[in-house]
Amino acid sequence: MTDRRKKKVKVLAVASGGGHWVQLRRLAPAFEGADVAYLTVEPSYRPEVGDARFYVVVDATRWNKVKLLRMLAQIGIVVARERPDVVISTGAAPGYFAIRLGKLAGARTMWIDSIANVEQLSLSGQKIMKHADRCLTQWEHLAAEGGPEYAGAVL
Repeated sequence: MTDRRKKKVKVLAVASGGGHWVQLRRLAPAFEGADVAYLTVEPSYRPEVGDARFYVVVDATRWNKVKLLRMLAQIGIVVARERPDVVISTGAAPGYFAIRLGKLAGARTMWIDSIANVEQLSLSGQKIMKHADRCLTQWEHLAAEGGPEYAGAVL
């Protein structure tokens, strides 16, 4: 008789620091039963994820291209190592790169734009929208056909 245990879905959960990380951590109950790895820019967040795998990449913004390239390379290594089935991010730059690389690796991807972006989708959200399988906004007035979806203020 063959062992037909169901394989756990591998999730790579990605966020930069501050509010992006707080919002990602609020999604933790949705990851129950999955094999989750976290990726962020802040090493001090490690204790928050218990036994989950935890990766730290350099923090970078669009104003520092060298650091962005370093971040991209670091995230590429993590995606290659983890081989996630799903990549989910609440932003910003690390999430953008993880979704782009995860998609190339065959993962399903989801971007959840920060609730702080009341007036418009974040720059990262605007740029990732055409690459992510799903892009959600937490503000109903920002939802648009062909744009981000509104599924409620979930975070």
